[in-house]
Amino acid sequence: MEREWLFSLIPLTIGAVFFSFGVYGVRHASALRRTGITAKARIVRHDVRRDDEGATFYHPVAAWTARDGRTCEYSSRFGRAVVGNDFGVGAYVVVQYDPEAPHRFAIEGWDLRAVDLLFTVLGAMFTVGTVTVLVVRLLTL
Repeated sequence: MEREWLFSLIPLTIGAVFFSFGVYGVRHASALRRTGITAKARIVRHDVRRDDEGATFYHPVAAWTARDGRTCEYSSRFGRAVVGNDFGVGAYVVVQYDPEAPHRFAIEGWDLRAVDLLFTVLGAMFTVGTVTVLVVRLLTL
């Protein structure tokens, strides 16, 4: 085995990055479920972001008053290409936020746990698959 093994670093790196993002998202969501506070919020606007290919994503900005009286207004970490009436400007939604760091929040019905789980599973598959191929290749030399 000469330099071919270097090409296996590509899926291994992709897998490790996906897995890290997925685990971070899953841990963030479970921490909010355990210690988060629920509040009624209103969508005040959408942050519009474009990717490199020109696709447009809308991230709703939710505003609410925290339990301690602070006014909070933050953009969701998830964006979608289409915004339904339930998440349009002026719509009332339920958010769950971290009382110590209100910028860590989730909009119920918008922030999907499935995305974090998908990244975790794909990352694990890439990583385990690549390591398995490398081990088999090393053992059969």
